[in-house]
Parts: sequence; structure tokens; C-alpha cells
Amino acid sequence: MRPVRSFAGYLNEGIVKKQSPDPSRARSLMKEAEDSYKVLMEILERIELSDENTNYMIKNSYDIIMEMVRAKMISKGFNSSGKGAHEAEVSYLREIGFKETDVQFANQLRYFRNGILYYGKTFEKEYAEKVLKFLKKTYSMLK
Repeated sequence: MRPVRSFAGYLNEGIVKKQSPDPSRARSLMKEAEDSYKVLMEILERIELSDENTNYMIKNSYDIIMEMVRAKMISKGFNSSGKGAHEAEVSYLREIGFKETDVQFANQLRYFRNGILYYGKTFEKEYAEKVLKFLKKTYSMLK
């Protein structure tokens, strides 16, 4: 797993581009993330976290966080695309005041989520508990 570079580095490489802020799209993304968060919390109220559903919880937690980060980026006139776009979005957490430990955890989450999607990696309940705790903290900070 590569370390997360500076946001300016992603801008310089063209992975992140400056554009006009799009408040409407940003609001739409934020609303979608908020709705997804509510649904995930409702699921957790109804079913117990287990080794069988941890990957689902991890993937959805990551998607909610990144959708909120994208909304923040778009509202400030930034858009990331192509190879390295998700790393650039994680890097943006620094730009909006997140601690380095949170940036590194988000990067690890990004890496592990890719492992789930593309390589069939599975995780245990204990890691999903950490991710959900991070999601709850991050959600309130990004909202």
C-alpha cells in the first residue's frame, strides 16, 4: 500500500482538476451519502454485526465516506478521475482538517475495500467494528 501523497501532488499530476464549484451536485452527493448512512445504521439496528456481513459493512462505510469527501471537493471546485482518484480523495481529508492518523486509516480502508471488491479478501468482525466507529466519527465531521 502506497502512502498518501499531498493533495497538491494529485493536482500537479492532473488526477485532480480545478473546475467551477457545483453546489447542486455537491448537495445531491451529500444527500445520497446521508441516506446511505441512515440505511446502514438501520441495518445495524436490526441485525447483529457478524463475520458474514463484515465485508458489506466495510464496503458501504467506505463508499459513504468517499461520497461525502467528493461532495466537499466538488463544492470547492475540485474533481478527481482516473488512476489514483480514490487516493486523491483520501488525501483531500488533510485539506479539510483531518488528522494524519485518520487519513492513514482512510487509506487503509480504501486499500482493504479494493481487496474485497477485486481480490475476494474477507475481514473479521473486529475490523468492521473499527471501520464503523471511524465512519460514525467521520460522518459527523464531514456533515
